[in-house]
Amino acid sequence: MADFDFDAVVVGAGAVGLACGYALSRRGLVAAVLEAGPIIGEGVSARNSEVIHGGLYYPTGSLKARLCVQGRRALYAFLDAHKVAYDRCGKLVVATNAEEVGRLDGILEQAQTNDVEGMARLTKAQALALEPQLNCEAALISPESGVFDSHGYMLALQGEIEAAGGAVVTSTPFEGATPLDGGGYSIRAGGAEPTALTARLLVTAPGLSAQAVAGEIEGFPKASIPPLHYGKGVYFRLSGKAPFARLIYPPPIPGALGTHYRRDLGGQAVFGPDLHYVDELDYSVDPALGDEFYAYIRKFWPSLPDGALAPDYAGIRPKLHGPGEPQPDFRIDGPEAHGLTGLVTLFGIESPGLTSSLAIGEEVAGRLGL
Repeated sequence: MADFDFDAVVVGAGAVGLACGYALSRRGLVAAVLEAGPIIGEGVSARNSEVIHGGLYYPTGSLKARLCVQGRRALYAFLDAHKVAYDRCGKLVVATNAEEVGRLDGILEQAQTNDVEGMARLTKAQALALEPQLNCEAALISPESGVFDSHGYMLALQGEIEAAGGAVVTSTPFEGATPLDGGGYSIRAGGAEPTALTARLLVTAPGLSAQAVAGEIEGFPKASIPPLHYGKGVYFRLSGKAPFARLIYPPPIPGALGTHYRRDLGGQAVFGPDLHYVDELDYSVDPALGDEFYAYIRKFWPSLPDGALAPDYAGIRPKLHGPGEPQPDFRIDGPEAHGLTGLVTLFGIESPGLTSSLAIGEEVAGRLGL
């Protein structure tokens, strides 16, 4: 590393950026992870369901299918090794009417193609034996699904990077990069003390800022930067006892997995997210959306009491597709895509990005020839 300040710089200290830094650290590289915000993981990584996805739905051969399953297996092992809390509670995908029953067959077939362990079809009686308050005609069970402490996970990743001699630097926005003659990058970072640093390798994983960051890399082909769409999802929290032990999901909706139920690690029930496309980063939760939530949730939990839901929080997903468009795969672009040696750019890392994060880090390392 004699000629560079760091072996690698990663832009974005959410779960995926930190996992990329961790993967590089595991290969003996000294990595700096730059975060624009004042703390790690306060963007997309802080405003999601904290669900560990099994990998059921994603198209055969897609990055999402492969990296979700690989990432989930690695994630449970990492959480065990670092004593980060999780609950491998399992998930039920429920058909609440006869029309949805047929869709379960396709989901089960896709899950088995994706090598998801333990998947099984449940009759109505079998599902109700597990979750007596459930309304369904049939269900699938995914025993490998769960929930976890995502911030504890990110702190553990930060600890690993720093233990390997690297650094995670907050309040340090990326402002641009210039390729150097002979390889590597000169990187400009802002904040209270603007600085310039050099690195042999550069990885961009800043979530909602991915397109803007790529646009500030000299020589990056603008035509290869995909469009960005803000997919907002809100959550409502239940007052009172959580009705189900397992995750409860309806069949997916276009562009998302649909409003689902989870019992968080504190034992409280949370419902969401829905999906609305927005033009700005607005994290408010409109209480009027509660009416839609009551109607939707009562399809699988008819005894939801009136007045039991309270607006909780919202997240915004960095989608590469707009309303009515097919949902694309993750974009992990190496030199073969943009022509710049030693650079990997990530776009559209939404669900199941959190579950996939360790595998995404390994994929990025591989794209860098490591």
